[in-house]
Amino acid sequence: MTFMQQSLGQIAREVPGATDVFHDYKLDFCCGGAHTLQEAAAKKGLDAAPIAARLAQLVSQAEVAPRQWADEDMPELVDHIQSYFHARHREQLPELARLAKRVEAVHREHPACPLGLTKLLTEMNSELASHMEREESILFPLLKAHEYNASQGPIQVMLTEHNHHGENLERVEALTQDMTPPPGACNTWQALYLGLRAFRKDLMAHIHLENNVLFDQARVAA
Repeated sequence: MTFMQQSLGQIAREVPGATDVFHDYKLDFCCGGAHTLQEAAAKKGLDAAPIAARLAQLVSQAEVAPRQWADEDMPELVDHIQSYFHARHREQLPELARLAKRVEAVHREHPACPLGLTKLLTEMNSELASHMEREESILFPLLKAHEYNASQGPIQVMLTEHNHHGENLERVEALTQDMTPPPGACNTWQALYLGLRAFRKDLMAHIHLENNVLFDQARVAA
């Protein structure tokens, strides 16, 4: 996919994670959203090619067919969860909180404005970061060392926290009308909800892999 002649606004609305790329290059996809990527980059004295390449990488990652993990070795599954889902969440939530803060500041008087979303996403980022750090430092090493009996206590803690993460997603859905922007929503608002939908999809896939594949394998092996 080529992005050179697409507007920044269109890209922000259609490619989850694009706004983070634009922030890195200080490209204005809000008020300057009508400019094409090529125009906006030229205005900043930037080469648009590496920017387009990063956007294309985001698209290719989203289009990768899900791998069937049920029969894979546990260490490989653990590495996949950590390198893919943990890395993605660490990128997604800070950017989503940044977008939410802008939407709440600019559109506070709009009846559909998701007031309180920035605070919720900030809390989710902190809680999920702590959760992932404990998986990486305690649970995952036990599983990779085949210490399945010792892993059962940490697994129960992770399962309880997964339920809490699911409840937080429901709170986000309630604040955002199921992540549906109102008619006429600006580029930032649309990008925020697009990113939230991508985050929801990733988090649900992440929790499914742990609850229904990784943890089940550990219970059977214990």
